[in-house]
Amino acid sequence: MVQITVSTEPVEAAPAPRVAEHIRQRLRSVDPWEWRSWVAAGAVALIAAILRVVNLGHPSEIIFDEEYYAVEARELLEHGVEWRTVTGPDGQVITEYGDRVVHPPLGKWLIAAGIRLAALAGVGNDAFGWRIMGVIVGVLMVLIVTRTARRMFGSTVLGCAAGLLMALDGFHFVLSRTAILDIYLAFFVLAAFACLVLDRDARRRRWLRALEDGLDPSAPGREGRPRLGWDGVPWWRLAAGALLGLGCAVKWSAIFFLPVFLVLVYLWEVGVRRTVGVRHPWRDALLDEIGWTAAAGALVVAAYLAGWTGWFLTDTGWKRHYLQAELGQRELPVIGALQNLWHYHREMLSFHTQVTSDHPYQSWPWQWLLLARPVAFYYRGDGVCGGEQCAAEVLLLGTPVLWWAFLPALGGLVWFGISRRDWRALAIGAGAFAGIAPWFYYQTLDRTMFYFYAAPAEPFLILAVAYVLGALITGPGVGRLAYGRVRAAFTLPAEARRRYGVIVAAAFVVLVAICFWWYYPLYVGEPIPYSDWARRMLLGDRWI
Repeated sequence: MVQITVSTEPVEAAPAPRVAEHIRQRLRSVDPWEWRSWVAAGAVALIAAILRVVNLGHPSEIIFDEEYYAVEARELLEHGVEWRTVTGPDGQVITEYGDRVVHPPLGKWLIAAGIRLAALAGVGNDAFGWRIMGVIVGVLMVLIVTRTARRMFGSTVLGCAAGLLMALDGFHFVLSRTAILDIYLAFFVLAAFACLVLDRDARRRRWLRALEDGLDPSAPGREGRPRLGWDGVPWWRLAAGALLGLGCAVKWSAIFFLPVFLVLVYLWEVGVRRTVGVRHPWRDALLDEIGWTAAAGALVVAAYLAGWTGWFLTDTGWKRHYLQAELGQRELPVIGALQNLWHYHREMLSFHTQVTSDHPYQSWPWQWLLLARPVAFYYRGDGVCGGEQCAAEVLLLGTPVLWWAFLPALGGLVWFGISRRDWRALAIGAGAFAGIAPWFYYQTLDRTMFYFYAAPAEPFLILAVAYVLGALITGPGVGRLAYGRVRAAFTLPAEARRRYGVIVAAAFVVLVAICFWWYYPLYVGEPIPYSDWARRMLLGDRWI
């Protein structure tokens, strides 16, 4: 006789499988709320803000392309669109018309916001007003670079070094104190990239939580993937799409970054699936993420069109009623406005493809990192300087010590990136590539170009310098987040390598600061003796 005993004790569930430590290390991210890192980043941003806001209203007159963008910003405030008024000598209005402009309106709306803020603060509608928003955006860029570098490298020190390098870069400094569009373009591109880095961390944390809850990534179908839910929505990726669309609403060249960012997102999604052991990471990443990626793409378009809101809401913008006024055709609601905007865009594209006239400050993409042709925004030979002859200039010139380090840094980025198979090197290099390489195609068309077209690439070039500095400090790994197959680049003991690396990195930042101080008068239009000005022209006529 067989006796069967039935237990009434509750059966405990089997414990979830423990996540291997090396997988956990690859999926984790830095603590974003560590207060000391925020204090340090705030200090760097404060330095940038003080440098940029001091004497912002000098020169008090319109300089360089402010004659377009500051003037058109006022027109947007008054009319909602670029509306040109031509007056005679006696001030009488001769004619008024919708102004044909060749860039989308969002950057000018941001300049207009600065004018309105200055007016509300009682500062007045002057140079300070049309430049202050550039300062705000420039300081935000310094903060974003600081925080993004910390997140990527796992080091507050390297993050602050990257932020200081941007704060002390004459190129970024001058752009953020001038009412032209390129600082806003660079801001939106950088912000979109920062959101993608946040998205990467968020998606990896999601997989880690799922593994800790017992997910078997090798299971087929939905059983091997994290549960759908609120945390499954890639909010940061969607934000990146919207920001990139806003960048396109400043200048079309932001679109160069769209395919690069799409490839990065796909590679990161494949990477996380390979890390956790998904059987078909390439296929699954495509199937899982194509919908969200399409949604982000839709946000690019929606945000871009939102930048044209003033044009849509008025009847006086350029070509606003092209179908009806010039072709005598009926304009359907919404569709008609989009058709008119499409015709306007064809005119804009035609203009940009035909800009081939010579300009004294034009330059080619291969010259940008060499500082072969900076741009003089302002020059006066008068003023009081303590010498017989004076020179006062606002020169768009990157801090030479920093910019001449970019090419070696890119070489180091490739070396360390390949030897470590490091996602950070790929991401930084891809951003720098998207910011500069497409312009080589336009060089073949003899399209007139300028040094400030490199603005969207500058944050990535600074991140490349910070990355290489980190490699010199830590050798096999940069910060706490290095992973993958690593080859030691140095034979020095770790402690000695770290000590010498810190000395080299600190010395470099100090050299950049000294160089920035030396060229500071040429960044702010300060009158100095002509002989002192000439000594700063290291490349002679190429800088004059």
